[in-house]
Amino acid sequence: MELILLGLGLVLVFEGLVLALLPGRLEEIIRMLEEIPLETRRLFGLGAVALGVLLVWLGQGF
Repeated sequence: MELILLGLGLVLVFEGLVLALLPGRLEEIIRMLEEIPLETRRLFGLGAVALGVLLVWLGQGF
């Protein structure tokens, strides 16, 4: 449970920083993402999940 709360907290910190520091740029990024094909976005998402799992796994080992 401690690890889940830590992960959620870090996600909120990074997401909050993006919204606080670059609100106008965020709209441009969303428009750019809409132009990327759905399957490509899905592959990017799966890659991000795999990388996140790998980083958590490595972090637990140290």
